[in-house]
Amino acid sequence: MKLTTRGHYSVKAMLDLSLQPGKKPTAVSAIAARQDLPAPYLEKLLIELRKAGLVDSVRGAHGGYRLTRPPAQISLGEILAAVGETIAPLSGHEPTADQAEDWVTFSVWRRLHQKMKDALYQISLEDLYYDARSWQAAQGDGASFVV
Repeated sequence: MKLTTRGHYSVKAMLDLSLQPGKKPTAVSAIAARQDLPAPYLEKLLIELRKAGLVDSVRGAHGGYRLTRPPAQISLGEILAAVGETIAPLSGHEPTADQAEDWVTFSVWRRLHQKMKDALYQISLEDLYYDARSWQAAQGDGASFVV
């Protein structure tokens, strides 16, 4: 599985929001600057994440976006689904009944797909944060923590 730009940027934005103290709203421009992402594209992704109920938007001078739930309660699978990311291994492939070997292959891929999907819904933003921190610690003092 390879994340598209949509999936990658969405996860980075959500991780960035998870690091904000006190659930304060964060401006799109601030997230974009910290994560080196294009602000207009990021805004579109955040709107999709808002529609999915993963973030709230707050208007005004001190407005922006914030998570609707704690990072431990937001899964990677939810984020990817919100922006239309798919992990379908054989999209559009439906073998016919007389292609027995294709049915076997299809069945194997379908099972693997379900296992991957289940795993994505078990990985939380909090898990990703701690994975990144562990990687940073393993790299030593020279590594900087960038989401």
